Amino acid sequence: MTLSLARRADHFPDRTAVVDISERRLHAPTETIHEDRVSYEELSTIAERTAERLAAREVEAGDTVCLVTRNRVPALALCFACRRLGATFAPISHLLTPATVERPFDVIEPELVVAEAAQRDLVRSIPFDRVVTLEELAETEGEPVDRGERPTDATPALVLHGETGRPVAGYSITAIEQNCITGVVAWGLAANDVVPLTTPLSTADGLVRVALSVLYVGGTLLLDRAFDPGDATTAMAAADATLLCGRERAIRDIAAESGFDDAVDSLKRVVCEGPIDDEAVAAYRDRDVPVAPVYGRLECPTAMSGGFDTDPSGFDADSAPVGRPVPSCRARLVDEAGTVLEGAADGQLQLSGPMLADGYMDSAETDAAADHGRFVDGWFHTGDRFHRDGDGSYQLR
Repeated sequence: MTLSLARRADHFPDRTAVVDISERRLHAPTETIHEDRVSYEELSTIAERTAERLAAREVEAGDTVCLVTRNRVPALALCFACRRLGATFAPISHLLTPATVERPFDVIEPELVVAEAAQRDLVRSIPFDRVVTLEELAETEGEPVDRGERPTDATPALVLHGETGRPVAGYSITAIEQNCITGVVAWGLAANDVVPLTTPLSTADGLVRVALSVLYVGGTLLLDRAFDPGDATTAMAAADATLLCGRERAIRDIAAESGFDDAVDSLKRVVCEGPIDDEAVAAYRDRDVPVAPVYGRLECPTAMSGGFDTDPSGFDADSAPVGRPVPSCRARLVDEAGTVLEGAADGQLQLSGPMLADGYMDSAETDAAADHGRFVDGWFHTGDRFHRDGDGSYQLR
């Protein structure tokens, strides 16, 4: 199964792909949601129209399109529109500052920047002059899209940046699809799953680990422009959410909401970015909802995952469990001299496999910053220290 939205629309056109729960009013009370359902056929149609409008603005195969926005349905449509054109999709975090937003543009040379009107102040700091708003793009008269063969891994399908605006990593479509498969194999992600999005679509865990993986299997994504735990619990209860993926703070904040009991009534499992402690997940386990820790990086959205019966209280206080490498991901530990360690050991983690980014899109300036890992001879050197037990389970030091 490939990452084709049109193919999913052909198979199940009326199935709900996205429920946009964003409030229509700017200052709506907390726990107020608006349920705008978008079917797979509708999302595919929006993506097709978006591709035609990008083509009219001279975007073609091999070009890069940057997007500056919060979590919105048009962001997903733009991602798939770029795929249809053979262009690279590069979401830029709206959480960057005017001082840091220039960083990804140091190495990305976009053909076009698409931005939400609400981000106009941030957009002014972008060192690029071909900028259109989502509204302007929607008003563009499209032109037919050539249906010829598209390059697969010749150019990155996706470019993502770190939280500070760097490093910038490029992903092939093969790597993206492999990460989507991970969700199926590691957590049983399926077409009947309903999953809230708790992280921005500009992040590796938000876009790849959750959003694209949910759409890959034909599930339903609950989308809010910005994460709010009150809105999330309300939407989870209304939509009978089955899977919750997020970072520890979001998992903890949802559990602290007054509507938590209703939100977890239909919940089957939770995947939480490690390291996690028992306090953060006790509320879920008390309601018989198992929690699995997961470890990922910008350069590898999902590298390791624990089982849903992992108990953080059973580990040393100075370490936290993250489980074993996911299928197709190879992991090894090395010492300070670079010697590969066997059996139970402590060392620096290196990763390899088809789900990793192809590498960094670095300039000399970002290389000199040295705030990221390294890709060497097919292995990604994370710089993170881990302990590996004799049974092959990893703990983050």
